[in-house]
Amino acid sequence: MVSAVIQGFILALGLILPLGVQNMFVFNQGAAQRRYARAMPAVLVASLCDTMLILLAVLGVSTAAFGIAWLKLTLMLAGIVFLLYMGRATWKSAAVTGAGGEPPAPLGPRRQAAFALSVSLLNPHALMDTIGVIGTSSLSYEGADKIAFTGICILVSWMWYFALAFAGRLVGAKDRAGRLQAGLNRFSALVMWGTAVYLVYTLLA
Repeated sequence: MVSAVIQGFILALGLILPLGVQNMFVFNQGAAQRRYARAMPAVLVASLCDTMLILLAVLGVSTAAFGIAWLKLTLMLAGIVFLLYMGRATWKSAAVTGAGGEPPAPLGPRRQAAFALSVSLLNPHALMDTIGVIGTSSLSYEGADKIAFTGICILVSWMWYFALAFAGRLVGAKDRAGRLQAGLNRFSALVMWGTAVYLVYTLLA
């Protein structure tokens, strides 16, 4: 069981640490909200989505779904369109922040939850990482070991998003003029566009 926990911790941390759309969104919400608690919709939805994806990967459901060619293609195309749209919206938000000299109004709970749901489930690159790494690695374990492996992967995900939003809040508290937030939004937009381009390359290849 110890080896299952260690492997699950390393794999989950390795998957979640790289800069991605989910991470940038949760961090930005921590920075944009006036209080840490107000970023909880983004944190909770991102964490719950990761929990669902990890469970589906371990149970083999997501692997079977991705084996359906038309479903995989549809998901990837939807992800590309969404990332292009989100990138444009985020870049425009940065432009408004820079021009006005103050941060734009933070997202409300419903919009936070909706965007967090979208960046979590409409990112085929993240979905394939979860299936390919966590789902495949879980095949090595059975019984209590498999439960421990799955549990630690989920725990790492939850801890990471709470910490990420908190780090964003610390940064946002020192950025009263909104200049840093504008830069973060522009960087987020570039990450989204870069991910979309990578997905297009994957489809063409």
